[in-house]
Amino acid sequence: MDIMPQPSTLELPTIDLGDETLGHRIARLRKQQALTQVELAEQMGLTQALISSYERGRLRLHAEMVARFALAFRTTTDQLIGLKNNGKPKDHKLSLKMIRRMQKIRQLPPSQQKVLLQTIDNFLRGARK
Repeated sequence: MDIMPQPSTLELPTIDLGDETLGHRIARLRKQQALTQVELAEQMGLTQALISSYERGRLRLHAEMVARFALAFRTTTDQLIGLKNNGKPKDHKLSLKMIRRMQKIRQLPPSQQKVLLQTIDNFLRGARK
C-alpha cells in the first residue's frame, strides 16, 4: 500500500524575489564581472556545463552552491537569491584586514582616534596630488 503525502495547509507569507530567476541573476552577475562561464567554472572548481545548467534553471542550487556563487561574485547570499535585489555589486565592501583595523581604531581613546584619523586624512590628501 502506497502512502501519499498530504498537501500542506500552511499559508506561508509571500517573499518578493523580484522578476529575475536565480539563474538569470547568476548570469547577469557573471557578465557584470566580465567573466565567461568557463572562467567562472574554473574559479569555482566546476565545469562550464554546470554553470550553464544553473544559469538556465535546469539545476537547482543547494545552500552550499548559493554560498559558493555569492563568494565568487563578492556579494551576499541574500542579494544573490534576490532578497536585496538592487543588482549592483557592492564596491564599498571592506576587506577583512580593513575591518579588523577599524575595530582596533574603535577601541582607542577618542583623542587617539582623532589623531589617527587626521594622519590618515593628511596622507590621503597627499596621495591625491
